[in-house]
Amino acid sequence: MLSRIAEALFWIGRYVERAECTARILDTYLQLLIEDPVIDEEATCRSVMAAMGIAYGEGTPDAGTLLQTLLLDRTAAPSIAYAIETARENARRSREVVSTEVWEAINSTYNAVLAGQLQQRRPADAFRFVRERASMISALADSTQSHDDGWQFIVLGRSIERIDMTARLITMGNYVSGPNGAWALTLRSCGAAHAFTRVYRVTESPRAAAEFLLLDRLFPRSISHLLEQAGHCLEELDPRSRRVGFGGDAARVIGQAHARLSYLSLTDLVTDLPREMEELQRVCADATEAIAKRYFEGVVAPEWLTEAL
Repeated sequence: MLSRIAEALFWIGRYVERAECTARILDTYLQLLIEDPVIDEEATCRSVMAAMGIAYGEGTPDAGTLLQTLLLDRTAAPSIAYAIETARENARRSREVVSTEVWEAINSTYNAVLAGQLQQRRPADAFRFVRERASMISALADSTQSHDDGWQFIVLGRSIERIDMTARLITMGNYVSGPNGAWALTLRSCGAAHAFTRVYRVTESPRAAAEFLLLDRLFPRSISHLLEQAGHCLEELDPRSRRVGFGGDAARVIGQAHARLSYLSLTDLVTDLPREMEELQRVCADATEAIAKRYFEGVVAPEWLTEAL
């Protein structure tokens, strides 16, 4: 596979996942501002923007600022509109590999954004639209493309982005709502509330929620499951690693993070949770850099940009 195609597929996976996760974040926290009349709106908005890599300058951010910056701004790297547009550009670059159904789903979503449908809908409806379209694109990639190297790059990008976004959500939940309500809010943001309730029944302790989101091996958005999935993709992309151990720096970074998470006690994990989540974000950045060096032949990987507004 050409390196430019591999790179485009990897970033399709990442940007589609970024759009979905950002929609989940905005939906949860804007609903929180409505439900909780005593919450500090400015502090909440600043925390959300900081978690997404945006340093807000002078002025007082509010819900309107969040919508403009993280939903509609096509020039801001963390925004939904930017993610959809960039996913479409990568799909265009890899058109000979991407299935017709995936291309049509991405292109029609991009055209809807370009036509202003995100602005025309109520925020909750806009977030639902983005979540549904992102889920459809991912499902079409899984069901209409051969599970060859190209598909592995899509899943690899999706997994790394989901690890990064889940780590950001966990950190943000603790800062916005304090330790008591943090995990309930984070479960909602990750779309994990229903699955968590089914597993733990009436138990809603922060410890149980942390165990589910960090260590559960069956839930597709848990950190442990995603690290294992990313490691499997890297193994499939380099079959020689099955005989001689880790086949590259990316597999080594992912494998070490997975081993540490698996064998570190839950008590130790939650004792300094922000630092552990920051370390996971660093793992994602290091793995992305290693993947770019190994498979993309010097292509500079896109980064989260911190912008002063």
